[in-house]
Amino acid sequence: MIFWKTIDIADHQRALLYVRDQFKRVLGPGRHRVSTPQGRVAVDVHDITDVLFKNRKAQFLMTQYADKLAPYLEQFNLKDSEVGLLYRDNKLASVLAPGSVLTVWKNVEDVRVDIIDISENYQIDKSLINLLGRGLTVGQSREVVNAILYAEVPDEHVGLLNVNGKLESILKPGNYGFWKYNRSVGVKLLDLRLQAVEVSGQKILTKDRVSLRINLSASYKVKDPEIVALKVNDYAGFIYRELQLSLREAVGTQSLDTLLEDKDTLNTVITQATREKLANYGIELVNVGVKDIILPGDMKQILNQVVEAQKEAEANLIKRREETQAMRSLHNTAKMMENNPVLLRLKELEALEKITGQIDKISVYGGLGGVLNELVTLAPKKA
Repeated sequence: MIFWKTIDIADHQRALLYVRDQFKRVLGPGRHRVSTPQGRVAVDVHDITDVLFKNRKAQFLMTQYADKLAPYLEQFNLKDSEVGLLYRDNKLASVLAPGSVLTVWKNVEDVRVDIIDISENYQIDKSLINLLGRGLTVGQSREVVNAILYAEVPDEHVGLLNVNGKLESILKPGNYGFWKYNRSVGVKLLDLRLQAVEVSGQKILTKDRVSLRINLSASYKVKDPEIVALKVNDYAGFIYRELQLSLREAVGTQSLDTLLEDKDTLNTVITQATREKLANYGIELVNVGVKDIILPGDMKQILNQVVEAQKEAEANLIKRREETQAMRSLHNTAKMMENNPVLLRLKELEALEKITGQIDKISVYGGLGGVLNELVTLAPKKA
């Protein structure tokens, strides 16, 4: 006995008809009357608005029943060395990984897949970088995040492109994209601007065994990024250690007095000892400067006493020198007045002028002669 089954398919649906577990045909929109021998009829209904044909047996069905499914479905197969860009109505929708198989419903949207061979060229075309790296929809999808490495190299920087653990190239400022499939890709930024390093709080013994604490400042630039990348793991730490060793060596060969008298010599010694070594690793040492030389407390007190004694001795020397000069000048004046009565008289009048300027009233007897001859009387010179 044959039974009949009515199946209704909507406009946005398609159905796969199975009879006794065998695929028969695709049911389009409308009402279908299907015979059901012993009731063994199954219908797999799909919503085609999603475009993608989601069926775990899609590959098998497309292989076995290509002639029946070809009017309704289209399949894209990617090799292991290919990636696919899925476009829906001319809009990039997703990225297909190598080896992917994608089956889509026909006549729903304009669907295409652009296939890119990444066996040799793994760099993404400039026209796609911004869309894949910064796209608000596509660039944030899980498929794209897993598919590409997006990197931006700022001005005054370079990017070190490593592929499978090997330095492949030096990237100039700009934005870049690389396919991550089938390889390990990484980009490390290297700053080419002038940079500073501080070597602080170094406790060092001088040649005369005085313990000092010294702070050192230096500036440097990366001149050869490739050498730095290949030869130095942590170039900032390497520079710090080289400056530290050079500082200890330079201080250990000089006495305390020499260091305090001329810090520039210490700067020169450290620069000469470090610059050539850093240049061999692609780094330019621009300048070096000792910021502070800090003495222990007891040594400060001793030096203060020494400086105080030196200044006191200098002050006494200056005082004695001025007194000697004053006595010499006074002696010369006395000799001049001894042999010149007029000059002596003028000196007397000068003294009289100073005296009269300090008193309120003066009485003079004997006229002008009394002022000139009797007010100031010098004792006669004894034989």
